[in-house]
Amino acid sequence: MAVAMVSTAVEQTPTIDEPVYVGTATVYVQQHDLRYNPEHPPLGKLIIGTGLLFAHPHLDPAFKGDQTELGRHVLYESGNDPWRVMLWARLPVIVLTLLSGLVVLAFARELAGRRGALVALALYAFSPDVIAHGSLATLDVPAAGFLLTSVWLVWRARRRPFLYLPLSAVALGATVATKMSMLPAVPLVLLLAVVSVWRAGTSGRGAAPVDGPRVRARLLGRAAGAAAGMAVVAVAVVWVTYLAVDPRLRWTAPADLPAVHGLRALLVDHLPVPRPYRDGMRVQFGFENATWQGFLFGRLYQGSLWYYLPAALLVKTPLGMMALWTAGSLALLAVRRLRPAAPYLLIPPALLLASAMTGSRDLGVRYALFMPVFLAVAAGCAVVPRGRRPERAGAERRRPPGWAGITRRPGRGWPGPVTAALVLFVGVSSLLTYPYYLPYSNEAFGGPGKTYLRLHDSNVDWGQDLGRLADRLKEHYPHEKVWLVYKGAGVPSAYGIDATDPRTVPAARVHGLLVVSDTAIDKADARLKALLAPSGRVEEIGHSITVFRRP
Repeated sequence: MAVAMVSTAVEQTPTIDEPVYVGTATVYVQQHDLRYNPEHPPLGKLIIGTGLLFAHPHLDPAFKGDQTELGRHVLYESGNDPWRVMLWARLPVIVLTLLSGLVVLAFARELAGRRGALVALALYAFSPDVIAHGSLATLDVPAAGFLLTSVWLVWRARRRPFLYLPLSAVALGATVATKMSMLPAVPLVLLLAVVSVWRAGTSGRGAAPVDGPRVRARLLGRAAGAAAGMAVVAVAVVWVTYLAVDPRLRWTAPADLPAVHGLRALLVDHLPVPRPYRDGMRVQFGFENATWQGFLFGRLYQGSLWYYLPAALLVKTPLGMMALWTAGSLALLAVRRLRPAAPYLLIPPALLLASAMTGSRDLGVRYALFMPVFLAVAAGCAVVPRGRRPERAGAERRRPPGWAGITRRPGRGWPGPVTAALVLFVGVSSLLTYPYYLPYSNEAFGGPGKTYLRLHDSNVDWGQDLGRLADRLKEHYPHEKVWLVYKGAGVPSAYGIDATDPRTVPAARVHGLLVVSDTAIDKADARLKALLAPSGRVEEIGHSITVFRRP
C-alpha cells in the first residue's frame, strides 16, 4: 500500500481540491492566518503543512486573492516546483493513511483474532478508494481514520474506561477538526461511550453487582459524566487546532457569508467552538443550499439523487470486498459473541452514509470513504467461527481490552478457502488498476476504462493526469497542434503543454488533436458535443483524459 500510494503521489498532478489545501497550509505555516478555506477546519491542512515544512514553498507576503488563486499562485506563479511541493504535501497524508491501517489491524484482531485481522488489513490495504485518496493532500481519509480510532478506543473502554475514553475524545476532536461532515458522528460516539462505561461498570474488571435502581442510576450518571467529559475534550481539541494556526485567533467573517436559518442556525449559534469554525459551517450549509450538477450511469442531471452514493459505491468497490463486507456485517449481527461490537462498527458508517445521502453534492465516493475503513474491520469478522469451546483456565486474564468473548479456535464459519479466494480477488483487482486508482471501477462495470460512462468528477477525472498527458504528447504527438478541454486545477503550460481551448474559436478551425477530460465529456454542452461528434477516439490517458482526432 505504501509503494502504491507513494508512486501514485509522485506521478499525479494536483487534483481540483489539493491546491486550495496546499495554499492554505502554506499560509498557516508562514503567516499564521486563518482567512483562507474556512469551510474546513485547520487540522487536515496543518497535517499537510508538516510536509510543506520540508518543501519550503515561496509565497509572496503581499499576495491578494481568493483561495483558488492562492493555490495557483503557490504552485505555478511563485517559482516553486509543483511536483516537489505536491509530493511533500501528500506524504503526511500517506503516513496517516498507513497508521490508520494499523488501527484496522488492531481493532479486527481484538474481535476476530489474527486471521480476521489479516483479512481486514488486506481489504483496507487493497482498497482502491483508500489508496487513491490516501495518496492525495486532501481531508477525507484522515477524517475517516481519526473517527475509526475514536470508535476503537471507545470499544476498548469497555474494560478500562478511564484510560481509553480520554484518548478517544482526542481522536474524536481530531475528526471534527478535520472535516465538518463528521459532526453527525459525535453524538453517536458519545452514546457508545455511555454504553462502554456501563459495560465496564457491570461486567468489566473490578465491576460491582448492579442490584438496585440507585446503583444503576449512579452508574448511568457516571457514564453520562464520562461522555460529557469526552465532549469537553473534543471541543478543546478543536480550539487547539485553531490556536495552533493563530494564537490570537484573528478572524474577519467573509462578506458573502451565507445566512442560515432554523435548526441549522440554532446549531451554529450555540456550538461551543471558535467563530471561524461556526462561520465555516455557514459556508458548508451554503454549499448544501446550492444546486449542483450530477452524473450517474450516463445521465446528466441537476440537483442530487438520494441513491447516488450507494450506486457509486457499487461501481467503485471491488466485488470480493463487497462480499466480505456483507459476510462480516452478517456475522456481527448473527454471532452472539460478536453482537456487542456491531453498534461500534456498523452504526457509525450507516449514520454518516445516511447523512451524506441527503447532501446536495453528487461528486464522488470520497464523501463516503468511511465505508471501506469501517467495513474492513467488519469484514474480518467473517472468519469468526460460529461454535465456541470452553476456554483454558486463566484465559480471562489474557483477554485484551474490549474483548467480546470471541474464541479463536477453529469451528464453523465463513470457510477459510472462500475468504482467501475473495481476498485474492480483491488484491488482483486492485493491482490490475495500478497506478490508476482514482478512476477504478470493478469488473462488473467494465473496469477503470469504463468508469467515465457511469460516474464523473473525483470518481474518475479530478485533474490528476495532466503530467501524463504532457509526457504522451511529447513522446507521440510532437509539434502537433493541440486543442484541449481540461477539467482540473493544474496549469497545462506549467507541464509543457501548449494548447488552445477549442470552444473559444469557430468549430471550422478545430482540426487535428482534440484532448478532452472525461468529466468534460460527461457534462458536454451542445458546442463541445458538436466538436466531438465527427472526432475519432485515439487513446485514453490514465483513464481520465481522452485523445481524439478531429478531421
